[in-house]
Amino acid sequence: MSSRQAAARPLSTPAPAPARRASLTALPGGAAGRSSRPRLEAVRAPLQVRSRIPFLVLCMSILAAALLGALLLNTTMANGSYQMSKLRTEAGVLEQDTQALDAQLRAAETSLPELAVGLGMVESDAPTMLRLSDGAVIGAPEAGSTP
Repeated sequence: MSSRQAAARPLSTPAPAPARRASLTALPGGAAGRSSRPRLEAVRAPLQVRSRIPFLVLCMSILAAALLGALLLNTTMANGSYQMSKLRTEAGVLEQDTQALDAQLRAAETSLPELAVGLGMVESDAPTMLRLSDGAVIGAPEAGSTP
């Protein structure tokens, strides 16, 4: 475009005047109804900062109590384990003693007739028994015969 054409045009068109707004009125319970103190106010810093030492002491005492409880539980369990081991060993020894006594009894039962013959006893053909509750003799006693 040429400079003449540009000069012929106006540079800007005047803007229309803004319309006038109606005045605002306050609503009930709004900012006008509140107290006149400002929304923000300055506060003083606390005089003394709260110490963390009581919290740390509480945490440390809880930790110490938990560790002490675990130690006591572990010690009690170990003591119970030692007692159980001792009782199992004792039960094994008693079982061996019982087996040895049973073997001695069986050996005595098999050698009893031989010991009786060695003492001069003879076997009776009609055995006689005594009832210990009243002292009664059951059967007729007879002398045995030597073979």
